Amino acid sequence: MSKKTRLELTWIGKNDAHKLEPRILVEDETLSYHAAVRHSEFDQFQNLLIHADNLLALKALEADFERQIKCVYIDPPFNTQQAFEHYEDGLEHSLWLSLMRDRLQLIHRLLSDDGTLFLHIDDNELAYIIAVADEIFGRSNRISIVTFKQGAATGHKSINPGVVTNSNFVLIYSKDKSKWTPNRIFTARSDRDKRYNQFIENIDDHYSTWRFITLTRAFAQSLDLPERGLKKALGSDFEEKVTDFVHKNAKSVVRLARPDYNAVSAAARTLIDETKSKRNEVKLLERDNLSDMYFFNGERILFYTTKLKLIDGEYIAGEPLTTIWDDLLSNNLHNEGGVKFPKGKKPEALLKRCIELASSPGDIVLDSFAGSGTTGAVAHKMGRRWIMVELGDHATTHIIPRIQSVIDGKDASGITAAANWKGGGGFRFYHLAPSLLTKDRFGNWIISQEYNPAMLAEALCKHLGFTYAPSQDPGEYWRHGHSTETDFIYVTTQSLTYDALKKLSEELGPKRTLLVCCKAFNANEDSFPNLTIKKIPHSILAKCEWGRDDYSLRIADLPLIESEDAMEVTEDDVPYSDHKEPKTALPLFELGGEE
Repeated sequence: MSKKTRLELTWIGKNDAHKLEPRILVEDETLSYHAAVRHSEFDQFQNLLIHADNLLALKALEADFERQIKCVYIDPPFNTQQAFEHYEDGLEHSLWLSLMRDRLQLIHRLLSDDGTLFLHIDDNELAYIIAVADEIFGRSNRISIVTFKQGAATGHKSINPGVVTNSNFVLIYSKDKSKWTPNRIFTARSDRDKRYNQFIENIDDHYSTWRFITLTRAFAQSLDLPERGLKKALGSDFEEKVTDFVHKNAKSVVRLARPDYNAVSAAARTLIDETKSKRNEVKLLERDNLSDMYFFNGERILFYTTKLKLIDGEYIAGEPLTTIWDDLLSNNLHNEGGVKFPKGKKPEALLKRCIELASSPGDIVLDSFAGSGTTGAVAHKMGRRWIMVELGDHATTHIIPRIQSVIDGKDASGITAAANWKGGGGFRFYHLAPSLLTKDRFGNWIISQEYNPAMLAEALCKHLGFTYAPSQDPGEYWRHGHSTETDFIYVTTQSLTYDALKKLSEELGPKRTLLVCCKAFNANEDSFPNLTIKKIPHSILAKCEWGRDDYSLRIADLPLIESEDAMEVTEDDVPYSDHKEPKTALPLFELGGEE
């Protein structure tokens, strides 16, 4: 039997996988923010703004949010070999692919089974990132490749010969297409459907008495103007005014269409024949679970109301969403959110479309390349929970003031009116804890002195697959987390004697088990059947890369050859450092919806 093969993209360093350290998140309460006054039912304080390398931040989120994120939008540096104000965007091609692959793998794990990824990219890396994303998500889960028109063919680029680039792309992937249930989205039509040129002037009367006139006559009568010369009289305002009239009177505006005689039901064919022979009579075909059908002079009456869709709170002519998004241009984009972000800011309308397509109020939306904070601002206004990650200084200089303005109800830009947003809610600001292990002056790996006991317990829970949930019962001091209802973890910097372990074993009882992580212990590892004992940090040395704080998409920060300190560690035993005075224990990490 021949060896199975598959199509895949290869590049230098593709198989050099990182062993990421699952850091804990530390809140900076001075930068967290909440509405002073409750504006609405959307008054949550559960959104997260994380100032950190986004690969490490995604890893930090994994334990708590695996398969919990409903919608992800990312707008990574496009690798265009150009230097932007807030991004060093020139990356070596293979390095860019590796770093994007690492992020997409984590995003895939974070997405719920019915979740959606929107990946915004230009044509420079389009073909390559499709191949990478297909490998991670599965080609069958690639939903669409959307062309997004980001500008007009004007300006300095338009004077160059050849094709003017004025678009980029949004790749849409589902986690599992069989479970994907997108919302139905409509876009506004730029023109009125002029085939609807008839008007029923007594639409509220019984259908048998309906009177038909031309749309132009009905429009003229509404203005108390003569029909003849009406278009000339209104000049350039004619089309706008007649369109407004059509929308306001949509149930009376109709067109007559000849049905496919062989495609309709026998009952419909009967009425078609009857109205051909009995001219100027309207016939009705009532249908269960379907709209009723009206016939006149052998044709079906179609109503303009079927053309109207609820878009941004207003019924206007609409059509189903397509893969060409050319209706989201913003002439005032530089003012959205009250922050300047040249060449990097995306329209709030674009994010609204993505979030509206793939989520519902209360769902979690993630953006790990937050930039100026557009995703969080839009998600907040739309009643979604959000998580944003940003490494740059604009996490504080741009995102915080922008989201504060949204929370306070002071941001009137972007989608505020369409979302009917009045203010409310809040967010918590986090940064990553330092690497758990560091080297002392002798080159030995020790636990960082930045870790107090509570932080250490939370970190060990992440490393060893436990949920951090310390017991509030003083009698269960040893209960720092759990993996099941009967399996627990205890983390201590002490050396435990045989008697101390025996007491733990007796308190635990035969129906529960406990993983004990300590500095040292004086017992055989199998002395107590309900205890598993591990030395720290020895037991976690080989788990990940220690001391590396930056996996960013900036080549200046990412040497192609790793330093020895960042590589896998295999020392057999290491000392434990002295801790500083214990700090106040951090609150439990939460992002749950209100009951």
